[in-house]
Amino acid sequence: KISFIGNIDVIDSSLSNRIRNLEAKTSNNTGLNLIIAFNYGGRDEIVRACRNIAEEVKDGKLNLEDIDENVFSNHLYTKGKKDPDLVVRTSGEMRTSNFLPWQITYSEFLPLDKYWPDFTRDDVDFCIEEFSKRKIRKGK
Repeated sequence: KISFIGNIDVIDSSLSNRIRNLEAKTSNNTGLNLIIAFNYGGRDEIVRACRNIAEEVKDGKLNLEDIDENVFSNHLYTKGKKDPDLVVRTSGEMRTSNFLPWQITYSEFLPLDKYWPDFTRDDVDFCIEEFSKRKIRKGK
């Protein structure tokens, strides 16, 4: 299944239509989920979620007291998707670079001193093996 996250509404309609068609065409696939971050910024995503929630409160569709982590998560681009278990950071960088700041709170982080275009199947296997050795605590 292929899905996109990011502000797709502001790109050229011919491209956004192709993106939505690809998502629709693969929506019933049950294998791997590939999420492509396109025109994505984590801070922008959070600001948009806050604006949408505020609008719903203003319109009487949502009570202020009902806002919790789940409500907030359901206003993000990734609504309905599981938070990442593992974030592989290529290029050896030790920062998140504004990528999924809400969703990766409890993700395992694996920096690799390799650039994305050079990433191979062996690297994928290495990442899976490294991840399988970790004790996942999810903040506990």
